[in-house]
Amino acid sequence: MRNIEVIHPFLTRPWIQIIKSKETTKKGTILVLKYLKMIRKQKNHFVDQICGLLVICYLDGGRQWSSIRGKHSFRRVSKAVARIIALALDLDADFFDKREMLGEPIATLRLLYYEGNISTPAKGIYGAGAHSDYGLLTLLATDDVAGLQICKDKDAQPQIWEFVAPLRGAFIVNLGDMLERWSNCIFRSTLHRVMLNGQDRYSVAYFVEPNPECLVECLPSCHSEANPPKFPPVTCGAYMVKRYKETHADLSTYKEHETSKQTDGFVCNSP
Repeated sequence: MRNIEVIHPFLTRPWIQIIKSKETTKKGTILVLKYLKMIRKQKNHFVDQICGLLVICYLDGGRQWSSIRGKHSFRRVSKAVARIIALALDLDADFFDKREMLGEPIATLRLLYYEGNISTPAKGIYGAGAHSDYGLLTLLATDDVAGLQICKDKDAQPQIWEFVAPLRGAFIVNLGDMLERWSNCIFRSTLHRVMLNGQDRYSVAYFVEPNPECLVECLPSCHSEANPPKFPPVTCGAYMVKRYKETHADLSTYKEHETSKQTDGFVCNSP
């Protein structure tokens, strides 16, 4: 990620050109354009924030994005992080390597460009409002412009926010809500937001979720008689669809039938 700014020409192209470059009607595919329109309407985001979204996942038999450079490096790093998590939870190191887990995962690569605006917290204006990611974990590469903030204790009042210093050549790892659910709250998802300081800012986020058919239930090492499971079992696919519906329910471009079978706005192809 030495020259992360190279994504600028792609992200500043008209949306319709981006869509036409990879438009498809194959099974499992929903045009990215609808998702981009939603992003521009989300609260706490600058209207000029532009994102590109490429998704490589289990749902489609095509290999449209198979030539993406660096794809295998992202997967290799995410699996290494998952093995560290497994060991921390007293599980076998390869616990998450199973086909139904990260053997055939949902993997999302999201390119982000924030124009050089200024965040105004008093007015609720941010580069990205406070949130935690839905899935298992996120690998984040950034440029040299500071902006990412995390809240280590999301239940604290008042919340204390800290900047995460950019570090070229390294990934920032955010833990997701699914891992919090899976680990029975032993691991907490990372509450984070983006503050803008007048400089253009670029980042690349790689979201990792288990296979859609994976049953997410309290891990065997994460519950006991004194600490029973806090969440009922759910498949990864059903959980992700539910979360996306909740997020986009207030948007005029949201159509429930468009997310009845897959997560909304994603182009889905096999790994």
